[in-house]
Amino acid sequence: MKVTAGNVPNIIELPGRIEAVRTAEVRARVDGIVERRLYKEGSDVAAGTPLFLIDPRDKQAQLVQAQASLARATAAQANARSIVNRYEPLVNRKAVSAQEYDAALSDARQAEASVADARAALARAQLELGYTTVRAPIAGRVGKAQVTEGALVSAGSATLLTQINQLSPVYATFTQASVKLLDLQQQAQDGALQVPDLSRIEVRLILENGREYSAGGYLDFADQTVDPSTGSQMIRARFPNPDRQLLPGQFVRGRIVLGMVRGGISVPERAVQITNEEANVMIVTRDNSVARRTVELGGQMNGRWVIRSGLNSGEMVIVDAWMKVQPGQKVTPRVQTVPPAASAAKR
Repeated sequence: MKVTAGNVPNIIELPGRIEAVRTAEVRARVDGIVERRLYKEGSDVAAGTPLFLIDPRDKQAQLVQAQASLARATAAQANARSIVNRYEPLVNRKAVSAQEYDAALSDARQAEASVADARAALARAQLELGYTTVRAPIAGRVGKAQVTEGALVSAGSATLLTQINQLSPVYATFTQASVKLLDLQQQAQDGALQVPDLSRIEVRLILENGREYSAGGYLDFADQTVDPSTGSQMIRARFPNPDRQLLPGQFVRGRIVLGMVRGGISVPERAVQITNEEANVMIVTRDNSVARRTVELGGQMNGRWVIRSGLNSGEMVIVDAWMKVQPGQKVTPRVQTVPPAASAAKR
């Protein structure tokens, strides 16, 4: 085939990890003994689903005590108000001194404050009794229980009970050297690279077994800080995960289509030979002799390799039967009709 320059995808392949969109650590908020686990490990739960039951008897007793304190404070408040009501007409007739009336008013206000304090204590007791039933804070897949029945859990140390991960959709996070990102920005400013908006940059995932994940994703976040220990920046893509095939912590490789390179070159995959981490192609020179050419590969998409350097527009690349010829051999080439690079780059 005759190499033709055109717009080719600028593909960057980066290692990454899968992360849950939302993760919640379920921890104890009261002290007590775990009585029961109320869920099946590894199942999907809705927000508010009961997960554990902590012995509620102590909190029930505290609730009764708070209710009694509120009743006592309410009775004291009623008595203080009645005294103020009796003193109010008497103080005008000088039957009760102003000092006694002021003291009665003060007692009434203190009684009101005691009622408010008792109500707050009752609300807190009701809240803590509710904490004895540990519920899922978010919807997602709940993990292995970190405690068993009979275990003592503590609110002070925030004992971890389990963890919930929201697995659909999921994030894939990648890191790229900041100098590489600066080069891309410079290429975009010079007009050599057409970069779309962040939300329109497509990412394809390669799983650990080498297969491509069926659904594509798009970038949704690029960190604005550089990690001083590695000199890299983090970028993130969002992927649908209806079958829960992607799991948090899973290693993946991402092929990021970061815009289109103007005047780029691509060739079919079968034309490239990769040996000892070096890529080569066989070309036919003007005198119909075979020559080996080392090339620098870019990304791979739609059955084609993007060539970053090593080939020029107009050169003839051997696509088929290159294994039957040797450098320096004279050949009679048959030129194939190959779609231009721009057409091959379209999905």
